[in-house]
Amino acid sequence: MAQDARPVRRVIVEESRLPPGQYVPRGRPVIHYGRVPAFKPDSWDFRVFGATASGEEHRFTWDEFAALPRVTRVADFHCVTKFSLMANEWRGVSPATIMAAAPPDPGVRHVMIWAEYGYSANLRMSDFTAPGTLFALELDEKPLNPDRGYPLRVVVPHLYAWKSVKWVRGIEYLLEDRRGFWEERGYHNIGDPWREQRYSYQEEPGDGPA
Repeated sequence: MAQDARPVRRVIVEESRLPPGQYVPRGRPVIHYGRVPAFKPDSWDFRVFGATASGEEHRFTWDEFAALPRVTRVADFHCVTKFSLMANEWRGVSPATIMAAAPPDPGVRHVMIWAEYGYSANLRMSDFTAPGTLFALELDEKPLNPDRGYPLRVVVPHLYAWKSVKWVRGIEYLLEDRRGFWEERGYHNIGDPWREQRYSYQEEPGDGPA
């Protein structure tokens, strides 16, 4: 089926104000760690592994992933460096669609998002399955630019943007929480912008792994 022929379900997830300490910049700044990876569709895959219900790893080729049903989310985007980009329109695959195809073990409470070069970010399952979260392939009705995560990034609009990992290659279901790349380097384990959870020294009991 041609991509444009797929039905699209639109969900609006907009905030009416800025989180504390944030500002709206001119233009759309781009920040990322490391170089922009090359996309090779013939060898690209998306893996779902860890504590799956079957105990087996699931793998999607690029063609298989691109053929999954898509939804649209409109939401703000809050970078921990204090700029916010408002009312972005993302289109992509809902975590629910991936979980239906590759179910987690009932004991899974956390997810690790994995990207190119071994970059990672951990999420609570409640954040992973939140209404605004999705695996985005498009921004404002166009495919993502390479420096914004092409071909695939996760978007978690209710958390600081380092959790919205670019160049995603898979998810790992976790029975216990584990810190990702920036979380191991001093960033807050949860990253709620409304509570200004920027750094690990701000964590309260229960916010991070034991």
